[in-house]
Amino acid sequence: MSALHLGESLPDIALALPDGSAVRPSDFAGRKLVLFFYPKDDTPGCTTENLDFTALADEFAKAGTALLGISKDSAERHRKFAAKHALTVPLATDAAEGGLSDALGVWTEKVNYGRTYMGMVRTTVLVDAAGKVARVWSKVKVKGHAAEVLEAAKAL
Repeated sequence: MSALHLGESLPDIALALPDGSAVRPSDFAGRKLVLFFYPKDDTPGCTTENLDFTALADEFAKAGTALLGISKDSAERHRKFAAKHALTVPLATDAAEGGLSDALGVWTEKVNYGRTYMGMVRTTVLVDAAGKVARVWSKVKVKGHAAEVLEAAKAL
């Protein structure tokens, strides 16, 4: 993750929301923000991660922390995924070449069973109220992760 450093601001790159509007990291100025990058809607680990963040969404709100799930999936796929699982955490599409996941180095070359492909490294970024990267979790293991992120957000 060459472009993600503690204490630095995130690139202010627009992401598409399912309703067709755009969202940028700067839209959350003055409050804490959790960006969780995940590989693909409606897969077991990604579904669990999104459900866990949704279950804790009120606690994150009480801690003054916004949540945003990000993948390369289309807006339509995000809509169906959120409806199917009653997800309340906003989901953003980062499908454009040179998007936020590219800039942060979480969209990268992966190898699985000898096959090389581009994929999302499951990564969570906690941004403080000043817009600076406060903590990064890379190659996230889903079990208990949302609760750990909540504790870190409360501690900021």
